[in-house]
Amino acid sequence: MFKRYFTCSVIVWVSISAFSCSNRNNKPVIKFSRDSTSIIIKNIDEASLLQVKNAYHNKADTINMMSVLIKPGDKDSIQDEQEVPGKIEIKGDSLVFSPDQPFLRGKEYLVESYIGVKFATVGDLILGKGNQNLKAQQQTLKR
Repeated sequence: MFKRYFTCSVIVWVSISAFSCSNRNNKPVIKFSRDSTSIIIKNIDEASLLQVKNAYHNKADTINMMSVLIKPGDKDSIQDEQEVPGKIEIKGDSLVFSPDQPFLRGKEYLVESYIGVKFATVGDLILGKGNQNLKAQQQTLKR
């Protein structure tokens, strides 16, 4: 009887620990800088930040860690999103995108990033909710 109680309590404790350690609320934060001249990705977990730094140091000129697109307005004749050219830098624990041309007032920008995106958490794997394909984190920013 005691053995069964001990086994059940260990299983419950492990399950609670697995669910409480998931990083569901720790997504990277994507926002404009204070002066709106660049886009910053903050709150990157340590493992993802290490991968970003390694990729950046290996091939900084061809890296594509994030993409910034101009969303077409209601009155725009072009209905496709256009990519904004610019440079990416790592500053401390953040990733900074600086466009070649300044961001335009009144325009919306779609930022997509795979930084910190996980296949599944431990809880999702236990419940069988793992995704087969990753979805980029998307954030729409209005200047």
